Amino acid sequence: MPNQDTNASLSSGNLSSGSLLDVLLSDHLITPAQADEIKVKSASLNKPYEDTLVSLGLVSSEKLAEVKAKLYGVPFISLASFSFSPLALSMIPRAVAERFRLIPFLFDEKTRTLSIAMANPVDLEALEFVRQKTGLDIKIFATSEDELKKVIDQQYKQGIVGEVGKAIKETTELTKPRTIDSREIAEIIKEAPIAKIVSTILEYAVSSRASDVHIEPQEDRIRVRYRIDGILYDRLSLPKTVQEAVISRTKILSNMKIDEHRIPQDGRFNFKAENNEVDLRISVMPTAFGEKIVMRLLRKSGGVPTLPDLGLSGISLKNLETATLRPHGIIIVCGPTGSGKTTTLYSVLEKLNTSRVNIMTLEDPIEYQMTGVNQVQINPAVGLTFATGLRSFLRQDPNIILVGEIRDKETTELAIQAALTGHLVFSTLHTSNASGALPRLVDLGAETFLLSSTMNAIVGQRIIRKICLYCKEANVPLRPIIEEIRNVLGKLFPSSNGQEIKIYRGKGCEKCGGFGYLGRIGIFEVLPVSNKISSLILEHPDSATVEKEAVLEGMITMKQDGYLKVLAGITTPEEVIRVAQE
Repeated sequence: MPNQDTNASLSSGNLSSGSLLDVLLSDHLITPAQADEIKVKSASLNKPYEDTLVSLGLVSSEKLAEVKAKLYGVPFISLASFSFSPLALSMIPRAVAERFRLIPFLFDEKTRTLSIAMANPVDLEALEFVRQKTGLDIKIFATSEDELKKVIDQQYKQGIVGEVGKAIKETTELTKPRTIDSREIAEIIKEAPIAKIVSTILEYAVSSRASDVHIEPQEDRIRVRYRIDGILYDRLSLPKTVQEAVISRTKILSNMKIDEHRIPQDGRFNFKAENNEVDLRISVMPTAFGEKIVMRLLRKSGGVPTLPDLGLSGISLKNLETATLRPHGIIIVCGPTGSGKTTTLYSVLEKLNTSRVNIMTLEDPIEYQMTGVNQVQINPAVGLTFATGLRSFLRQDPNIILVGEIRDKETTELAIQAALTGHLVFSTLHTSNASGALPRLVDLGAETFLLSSTMNAIVGQRIIRKICLYCKEANVPLRPIIEEIRNVLGKLFPSSNGQEIKIYRGKGCEKCGGFGYLGRIGIFEVLPVSNKISSLILEHPDSATVEKEAVLEGMITMKQDGYLKVLAGITTPEEVIRVAQE
């Protein structure tokens, strides 16, 4: 930290203009010519250098804050991905945070130290006010003004932080770790504050559309993260003192053994928040600092989306629908874990589900209950695997069979056998794209002459985030972005007729939590197994050869589908590159 005299001279937040430009020049953030321009413009407008820097767009507000922190001798922190302590936030009201442009984010119980981030970390009036109000030692960090405004609005509006903060205050003394006797654990987990913490964590998960919740013990705290639209976000930091009680409370709800800490455990329970009921699959895993909990949320309400709702359109939708109309054969959906393969298969089954057909599924786990469909969950502990279940299915007079995943030689052979005997078989495979499925099935033991006669179509897919409709805005993209899109799309690139191509972004708002994205949609490639590709299969082709032929026959690749959705204003180029870049 600077000394008191320096602090006093800088308490207004103004920097020595020479020193600011000196640091920017030494860090190669501006050129000497730009420095001269800043001096002239600032003098003519009678504005501080930092205002001129931002207005000219030479330095971002975050980078400027880093430079100022360097000059002040204060550590810089980026708050965008930080998990806030509810206890810390409860110590300073929102009105004070907005008035002094600061936010508390961490409370160290052992040293009684409150960490705060400030836009102006040498505001002595603000520091003295916070010290007197809290009675704690204060640790100062610098952050950018823009980020601070966004985080104050985000954190103080979140019910999760306030509710959990109140609950933590109601727990027993927080200044020292709590030793829990095994005989009293059953009573502790029933205490209102602990039950409230777990309940609030789950309520926020439901309201924020999270697919997973991670409760992760760290050395000095518990981090709570939520996977929202496929991305993990820090949302909460709990004190170490409630760790055992929160874990035990979750175990009891999931029908797990609360006195077993050495091995992984799995469980499940239902949870209802407002009108939304979710099925929670719980996994507990011992780690270095305690047991980590991951909760997978499976929503019971909302129904199965249609294929167009998922993002399928045009020739891809037509090819998949044509393949599903054939009375027998195999349709494979490919992609990594969490790419929406099962949801796509459910959408297809929902379309085919009538009283005239017998549909049977073999899943791990059953994610949606479908009326009129005979769904079976595998149970390896009693010998019910994909292979043994599929063998039994053939004696159940099915028309359509869904096998959750093809992962071994026996399941591969049985799926092909089912298709050869007049059944329509759906399954998933972990390959990066559609063309990679054929070589993978050969590796799993499939005979090429049987594959060529049974494969109907292969679908490759990923999930991308959609631009938030509430804060969507158009802008003209940089030339390299347009060139990249033009090169990937080729003849699919639309004619601009002399008009500027525009792409869209979300600037961030209350509805999307400031991220600019709200909801998700799929990008797809559908590879119909034509006569030419059937002939290719007999030659043991690699995936590149299969993809080249499929593209010649009109297949739209995943990346092309993604860029078409960019031009349609559905998503951003960054999202497509994030999920579809090879």
